[in-house]
Amino acid sequence: MMEADSPEGPEGPEGPEHLVRAIRAAGIRDERVLEAVRRTPRVGFVPASYEADAYDDSPLPIGRGQVTTQPSLSARMIEGLQLAGDEHVLEVGTGFGFQTALLARLAADVVSIDRWPELVRQARQNLAGQGIRNVELCVGDGSRGVPQRAPYDAVVVSAAFPEVPPPLIEQLRAGGRLVQPIGSGGDEEVVSFRRTAAGLAREQVLTWARFVRLHGEHGFPP
Repeated sequence: MMEADSPEGPEGPEGPEHLVRAIRAAGIRDERVLEAVRRTPRVGFVPASYEADAYDDSPLPIGRGQVTTQPSLSARMIEGLQLAGDEHVLEVGTGFGFQTALLARLAADVVSIDRWPELVRQARQNLAGQGIRNVELCVGDGSRGVPQRAPYDAVVVSAAFPEVPPPLIEQLRAGGRLVQPIGSGGDEEVVSFRRTAAGLAREQVLTWARFVRLHGEHGFPP
């Protein structure tokens, strides 16, 4: 395990430890999630023009009308998956790969899909720069999932739709967890679900947040 940077280390007083403190203050208690944030320098996952803001607990624009998920919100969603370390995870919405990196540190492997090829290319470069290899990045319609790699033990969706797309339910293993913002895009309940024999059972609302819309065959029209 890599040693954490100190607050006054190479990343300066606004480095990873600063972000860990902000995420802990937001109510995240899973120490494995906090350690993953500590080991993952966010400055390697933001546009160069926003490097000075990398350790703020805030979303940052990444082009195509997309933004990175606020780090404390990513941490809360990941915490809601209750990962133990041996899971096969599907992420819908790769962005620049920071949340993908956190998932990769907390699970056995991650399949991540995004509709924008240039974002996937950048995420691949960012993840390689951090030596993270247990990820598979795909370009495509996230509302359809990635059926050829199913079933998944956990699914996290970083875009909003009023319901969980049926393909994502079908690709989730029995007993697996899914976290998705439920709403029309702009003010959503971030909800955790669990796959049961009867289908998808709603467990709890993790928080409220604003997300971009999920577009695709089983989402909003492109």
